[in-house]
Amino acid sequence: MFKSLARLPILWGNCLSPCKISPNPQHFKCSFKYSSSAVTERKRFYQDVSISQGEGGLFEINLDRKKLRTPGGKLFTVPNEALAIAVATEWDAQRNHLKFYTMHMTTLCNTALDNPTQRNEDQMINAALKFLETDTVCYRVEEPYGLVDLQKNEWDPVLQWIENRYNVTIGSSSSIMGPDIPQATKDTFGQHLKSYNFWSLTGLEYVITQLKSVVLSLGMIDRYLSVEKAVLLSRLEEEYQIQCWGNVEWAHDYDMYELRARTAAGALFVHLSSESSTVKRKLLQD
Repeated sequence: MFKSLARLPILWGNCLSPCKISPNPQHFKCSFKYSSSAVTERKRFYQDVSISQGEGGLFEINLDRKKLRTPGGKLFTVPNEALAIAVATEWDAQRNHLKFYTMHMTTLCNTALDNPTQRNEDQMINAALKFLETDTVCYRVEEPYGLVDLQKNEWDPVLQWIENRYNVTIGSSSSIMGPDIPQATKDTFGQHLKSYNFWSLTGLEYVITQLKSVVLSLGMIDRYLSVEKAVLLSRLEEEYQIQCWGNVEWAHDYDMYELRARTAAGALFVHLSSESSTVKRKLLQD
């Protein structure tokens, strides 16, 4: 439990390299670099973390009272207190060594702040809509019959829900080309996605890439599906194969739990990025 909002022990990163610390302790700068070969763990180098509110009402994260920075060197700031607390909680979960690959919330914040691909909101929406054309739940097999029935029983209700929810037509196909998605459907989803801010789109795109499905992602964001259910539906064929041929000890379970963690973090990021109010709570005495 945190003893106060201003004094928190915490954590960091995902696909990031270690912090760079200035030789001058008065000019401490903690930042990471995006790298596919980044160090995945390092020894914890701080004791305490605090949350402070800076210019423009943005919230900052401090490691041992020194300001956290992004991989690009920007001041690490988040738009609301709820998201700041989520990042702080993530840091607090670390022990003697920082496991950067577990720090999904911090990574998503870094991505939103640095925008390393330099895309705008329209480009992010178009990228998300591309997944609709290859959506996991739209591609059906013709055999074996057990998997055919499983896909129909598990995926059809979700497709029916989203078509009714957004008044669109999506459909499914067993052709390698997939279903022919009407332009009106793409336009409707495009308009819906425009209601998301840049930060929320960052989180939503992350969820879509995890599940390989716009349908499952929106079902989860809209709270029609739980994280566990959405992940299970995204892995339906793999789960069917496991039932037929057995489980590889540890491997399948590890993959599933990792996917759940990433998906849950992305969904939480979407909701917290849309939160504009400040979390109010009574500070406990040290």
